[in-house]
Amino acid sequence: MADIRALSERVIGNLEKVIVGKRRSIELIVIGLLCQGHVLIEDVPGVGKTMLARSLARSLDCVFNRIQFTPDMLPSDVTGVSIYNQQKNKFEFRPGPIIGQIILADEINRATPKTQAALLEAMEERQVTVDGVTHLLPKPFMVLATQNPIEYEGTFPLPEAQLDRFLLRLRLGYPNMADEIRVMDDQQLRHPLEALKPVAKLKEIQDAIDEVKRIYISPAVKKYIVELTTRTRQSADVYLGASPRGSLSLARAGQARAALLGRDHVLPDDIKALAVPVLAHRIIVSPAARMRDLGSDTIVQEVILAAAAPGGAFSADISRKKSK
Repeated sequence: MADIRALSERVIGNLEKVIVGKRRSIELIVIGLLCQGHVLIEDVPGVGKTMLARSLARSLDCVFNRIQFTPDMLPSDVTGVSIYNQQKNKFEFRPGPIIGQIILADEINRATPKTQAALLEAMEERQVTVDGVTHLLPKPFMVLATQNPIEYEGTFPLPEAQLDRFLLRLRLGYPNMADEIRVMDDQQLRHPLEALKPVAKLKEIQDAIDEVKRIYISPAVKKYIVELTTRTRQSADVYLGASPRGSLSLARAGQARAALLGRDHVLPDDIKALAVPVLAHRIIVSPAARMRDLGSDTIVQEVILAAAAPGGAFSADISRKKSK
């Protein structure tokens, strides 16, 4: 676990050279990377969403592609097209921008549902199919999608099936006064991104991704995870609760957070810390709750308070694991 923690700290430290004062959000991005999950960044313009994605790609020495979504974009503009080569007398595949490693899907909610659906296969299966031919995506593969939560004119809300594909949803928020002044100082002569160097090799990243899957989750913590997701389905304020994919995502994110903090097992505190970013975007708030201005984040926080965290059973599971 020490290797994963050291790798994570290098990446986080590198990202903090560009994204100032947002360690919590950066840690969530690294957790998404270690889980091979996708992240939805929902925030207002100008807070560093694009810079965060570009900085991550540069820190990992990965292929970075940006897709600027617009209402007139076609699915083939994302996945690529087959073009007939007259000299070779055959069709050749021209890859679209989704064929990369770190993909920035900018303003994803500006694309039509048909174009948004072009991302589903890539995000879930790590492949794209064009004209009946399947093309595998490189590893690691991660989509960082952004959307503006304020401006709704000319946008198409993401369907539940696509929201469920995102491991995490996060918000960067505005920096405080000291951090905003530091941003101005850092960018006075040139942007810090220009001087950013890779701090991790692709093999290190893949090894860390494989190692995270071996982090121990006790039966008590697994039960706690399922109880949280079940309570979202039973809440009177929720029209549609978190799916089983939410439970799987919360477990995997908990493993990544444990490894990031240098542990070989998941604590209930890991689950509590990740429940809102992992589960909140997967639930649909009921109309009555929306009338009371009750958001999904608040509902998940209430679920955490209502569910009893494992105590004695968790300690006994860990003791048995260590004695083996």
